[in-house]
Parts: sequence; structure tokens; C-alpha cells
Amino acid sequence: GQPCHTLCHVESPPKITLREKKREKKKEKKKKKKKKKKKKKKEKKKKKEKKKRKKKKKKKKKKKKKKKKKRKNKKEKKKEKKKEKKKKKEKKKEKKKKKEKKKKKEKKKEKKEEKKKKRKKTRKKKKEIIIIIIITTV
Repeated sequence: GQPCHTLCHVESPPKITLREKKREKKKEKKKKKKKKKKKKKKEKKKKKEKKKRKKKKKKKKKKKKKKKKKRKNKKEKKKEKKKEKKKKKEKKKEKKKKKEKKKKKEKKKEKKEEKKKKRKKTRKKKKEIIIIIIITTV
């Protein structure tokens, strides 16, 4: 029976000791744990990215809103400026009109004065003529 024994020994699988079995189990557990951890990490990363994206979107929206508000404000300011300009123009026009009126009044007054002076002068002349006539007749 010697050849049979060697043959059997070659054919049978290597014996695994209890200690090795435990070690294998531990390894497997560790592997599983690592995988789980990796998965968790990935999930966390994904969540973070999602949050980031959301935040970015929100920020963009806020920015857009701000821009819109700014634009609106700008428009309003422009309108206000235009109004102010118009008002100023009107005031200027009014001032000019008043000035013109005053000038006209002054001119009228001057004319009146001239007329008065002229009338006085002619009256004086008339008086002189009358006096001369009276003297010559006497």
C-alpha cells in the first residue's frame, strides 16, 4: 500500500487549519467593511455635490434677481433724471419768458416816458407861441 498513500496524498486538497479559516473570515469582513465605507463615502460625495450644485443654482438665481433689480433701478434712475432734465428745461423756459415780459414792460414804460416828455415839450412850445402872439398884438 505505499503507492496508494502517495497518490491519495497528492489528490487530496491541502488541509486548512482553523486559524487560517478565522483569518480568511476576518479578511472577508474587512473587505466588506471597506466596500461599505467606500460606498458611504461615494454617497456622501454625491450628496455634497448635489448640495453644492443647489447652492450654486440658488446663488445664480440670487445674482440674476439682483441684476434684474439693478437694471430696474437703473431704468428708474434714468427716468427720474429725464424728468429732472425736463423740469429744469421748463424752469429755464419760464425764466426766459419772465425776462422777456419784464423787458417788454420796461420798453413800454420807456416809451410812455418819452411820450410824456414829448407832450410836455410841445405844450411848452405852444405856450411860448401863445405868449409871442399876445405880445405882438399888444
